[in-house]
Amino acid sequence: MKKRIILGSASPRRRELLSQIGVEFEVRVSDKEEIYKSSIPEEIVKELSLMKAENVASDLLENIADGSIKDTVVIGADTIVVLDDEILGKPSDEEDAVCMLTRLQGREHWVYTGVAVLDFGPDGEKTVINYPVGTKVYVNAMTEDEIRAYVATKDPLDKAGAYGIQGRFAAYIDRIDGDYYNVVGLPVSRVYRTLRECGGQ
Repeated sequence: MKKRIILGSASPRRRELLSQIGVEFEVRVSDKEEIYKSSIPEEIVKELSLMKAENVASDLLENIADGSIKDTVVIGADTIVVLDDEILGKPSDEEDAVCMLTRLQGREHWVYTGVAVLDFGPDGEKTVINYPVGTKVYVNAMTEDEIRAYVATKDPLDKAGAYGIQGRFAAYIDRIDGDYYNVVGLPVSRVYRTLRECGGQ
């Protein structure tokens, strides 16, 4: 019997990627605060993804009579964009997006996604799998007009680093070193292998 799979993320892109590879899952999102302590990008995404998964699992436990989760896999994920050791989050407005893209154009940067998988066995015992995946992204030189035209589409405003590699911004991606889907928001091949090991697939 396959385990119940829960994706602890509100990201529509992560939902699309998991659906794309044929995984059957539910979406549960926790509104608990997530604060990281590390200063190393790979460790930050590990911390944040684990917190997301643990928060969702905690919410589930509160609604279960015997206080245990059985035959369930909870997935947490978090993606950050890093340039010159600085994390670029979601832009606060269009001008902030212009500033971020101006910094990214003509250069390379890193995208890290942390994945946390909480594997609950038939006895409710939990196994934690937590890892980061990094992809190096090279962006072509862009004119100010190109940057502003892209920002005007509103596409960058809900995305870390102010761009989505799978959308219109693809025109400005020179190349990547690593997993493309990791930049979209989830390294699905690695996640699939993890789910298979957990008995979720």
